[in-house]
Amino acid sequence: GIGGEGVNSTPLWNFEAGGRRANILSCRSVVKVVGSVAEFWGGTPMHIVHQQGRRLAVAALLCLICTCIVRAADEPTLTKEQIKNFLLTAKIVKSQRTSKGITNPWRLTLTDGTVTHDASFQPIEEHQAVKQLASGTEMGFVDSYKYNIAAYQLAEMLGMDDMLPVYVERSWKGDRGSLSWWLPVKMDEVERHKLNLKAPDSDAWNNQMYKIRVFDQLVYDSDPNLTNVLIGEDWKIYRIDFTRAFRQSKDLKNPKDNLVRCDRKLLEKLKALDANEVAEKTKHYLDKDAVKAVMARRDKIVEYFQKLIAEKGENEVLY
Repeated sequence: GIGGEGVNSTPLWNFEAGGRRANILSCRSVVKVVGSVAEFWGGTPMHIVHQQGRRLAVAALLCLICTCIVRAADEPTLTKEQIKNFLLTAKIVKSQRTSKGITNPWRLTLTDGTVTHDASFQPIEEHQAVKQLASGTEMGFVDSYKYNIAAYQLAEMLGMDDMLPVYVERSWKGDRGSLSWWLPVKMDEVERHKLNLKAPDSDAWNNQMYKIRVFDQLVYDSDPNLTNVLIGEDWKIYRIDFTRAFRQSKDLKNPKDNLVRCDRKLLEKLKALDANEVAEKTKHYLDKDAVKAVMARRDKIVEYFQKLIAEKGENEVLY
């Protein structure tokens, strides 16, 4: 998937959720941004004002932020079904290979004559009996665009599809792949860490991250690195790229570290998840063994949280 096994492939379940720091994602935060830039470069906002080079840098940054906000305002407002239809039927008028990740997905520009928007195309479909990775040897290795679509369908069933881009299957230049709506994001988790920025509302950030961690346990992504966590307007978190998910393991990954709290509605959705419905929704993308593994992990997630509630109390675990 995007990110690969390189220097940025810190496991998603190992990083801390955000605290309180400058919000660079809204107009209300312009003053705070200046302070953050000053801290990053070593100084205070007043020092920047009196230094020509740094003053120009700050001005450039503010212009960039304002430009991003204007672009965000221009984002077309479509329903999920309209987005799916657009991705499936709109004409592809431009293409560019991206540099992120080991699969280098394509950034395509689509238009239907009214709406013009970009999308990410991943045609990866790799199957190997044995694959040597930086993290070790994997038997029955699969890297498939189909898992992107399966993850989105599963997210829809859990009411989490607002945290993933819309994924559909489409052919382009003779290759079938997943096509996803290009998100209005400002940075990924790697960039946030480099800038040492933290979300202004730590509770809202943590609650989003708890949901992402639960979902990652469910789909068992073997490549959940920080470039696959995107940050949008008002510190909205998105999770992308599941081409190396849906492994056959029926166990959870370090649940004591990763399953800390859970959204009440999400836990109820997990309890209600039906194996036959999952199999039907994902029949073109997951085999029977993958579905069985999903349901086995679901059982263990629910069991783990029920045990945690019994130990700590519902209010300490659910939100």
